[in-house]
Amino acid sequence: MQAKIKKVELRNLEFDDYKQLKKSMVQSYPEMVDSYWRADDIEKLLGVFPEGQLVILVDGKVVGAALSLVVDEDLVDKNHDYAKITGDYTFSTHNPKGDILYGIDVFIHPTYRGLRLGRRLYDARKEICEELNLKAIVFAGRIPNYTNYAKELSPKTYIDKVKLKELHDPVLSFQLSNDFHVLRIMKNYLEGDKDSKEVAVLLEWNNIYYNESPSLINKEKSVIRLGLIQWEMRPLNNLDSLFEQSEFFIDVVSGYGCDFALFPELFIAPLMADYNHLSEADAIRELARHSDPIRKRFQEFAISYNINIITGSMPYLDKGTLYNVGFLCKRDGTSEMYAKIHVTPNEVLHWGMKGGSNIQTFDTDCGKIGIMICYDVEFPEQARLMADEGMNILFVPFLTDTQNAYMRVKICAQARAIENECYVAIAGCIGNLPKVNNMDIQYAQSAVFTPSDFAFPSNGIKAETTANTEMTLIVDVDLDLLKELHEHGSVRILKDRRRDLYDIKKIKP
Repeated sequence: MQAKIKKVELRNLEFDDYKQLKKSMVQSYPEMVDSYWRADDIEKLLGVFPEGQLVILVDGKVVGAALSLVVDEDLVDKNHDYAKITGDYTFSTHNPKGDILYGIDVFIHPTYRGLRLGRRLYDARKEICEELNLKAIVFAGRIPNYTNYAKELSPKTYIDKVKLKELHDPVLSFQLSNDFHVLRIMKNYLEGDKDSKEVAVLLEWNNIYYNESPSLINKEKSVIRLGLIQWEMRPLNNLDSLFEQSEFFIDVVSGYGCDFALFPELFIAPLMADYNHLSEADAIRELARHSDPIRKRFQEFAISYNINIITGSMPYLDKGTLYNVGFLCKRDGTSEMYAKIHVTPNEVLHWGMKGGSNIQTFDTDCGKIGIMICYDVEFPEQARLMADEGMNILFVPFLTDTQNAYMRVKICAQARAIENECYVAIAGCIGNLPKVNNMDIQYAQSAVFTPSDFAFPSNGIKAETTANTEMTLIVDVDLDLLKELHEHGSVRILKDRRRDLYDIKKIKP
């Protein structure tokens, strides 16, 4: 059959197609002689929703179709039958302002089955749903093989066995393979459907791109540009010198249209040189006095350069307790603080630091993000909690002295990207500080990591800097690819977790 086919065409249904359409319907539904669409039905349907009616042609002959309406969600939620959903076949239920694409028919001529033509119709329906910004596709599917098992199986048991592939149903099995999921069983749905015992399965496909409140301005972006700053440690005379160097990098990444600027962990350490005569614990507490002025200045930078700035991290004193914190300075002028949860043995031993206790995500004009400081990324639970809150991008400012320390951060960051189906951006410091105790050498190679699937780089690395060289890294990440991955990936790590066996949750401090 395939060798004889010269051309396959998918297009919108036209009224002139009716004669061929009916011939294919008769061959597709020989058992339902009283249910064929009449010419005036098709004329009405084309009058109310022409773009929702699709046909497949093989060598100019109509061999299949998919017919649809747009209806209100509350109509679908209510118990309904075929007559009710179609307005007693008048299509009065069609509402151009509705939110559900309801499939009222789909068929392929028996001679042309096995060529995946039905899949083309389903894919085209999904495109219509996305283009019209509708919530979902819903329809009630027949289960024609149920007639062979009705005496021994309830409809629910039959459906469960089809889902588990213990039984095959030519309609339901196909629909499940096209990413539709079962909502509920509909009894007495289609009068005359003897094979299905007038039982139908209400199925749904969710539009992951649906936007409940689309707007012309301040529209949520799908492609986000990240600017990573691989900062070289160098002597700084004073706070103004730090601001001058910081503003240079912010100006650069902002000039390239970045939505975020990411600084490394403890990149302000060169200012500690003035306190090198003190103990390490006292010196870093003196450095903490600069944290509030830095936050205020970076808030000004965020506004003036129209960019969201993640300030890496810096020491911070709160009622005498020392933390390692950073600030998310948003371009709307607001700021939020985040803290390192897991402090390293070195931070405890030399500085007397304490870990924070607030695991959180942040809402930005580019979606929900997470921020973890260096050692935190080596603990998978923290990132998983963020992913459960809808995090799309995880930012990790880090500071590592040796290559093996860096590799822990890198490998764990890549693991977080894969297991949480998100992007992970890491930025670190390089260079030497001979006059600052406990901060003398640094090693870094900043990068953006991705999940591992066909839409992403095969090695999971979107881009990376040259190791141990001061530079910026500017990278675009596509959030729509994450949406596709969550629903249709080769594996779906977030969805396939066995929550019946294990789970993680926050504990209130």
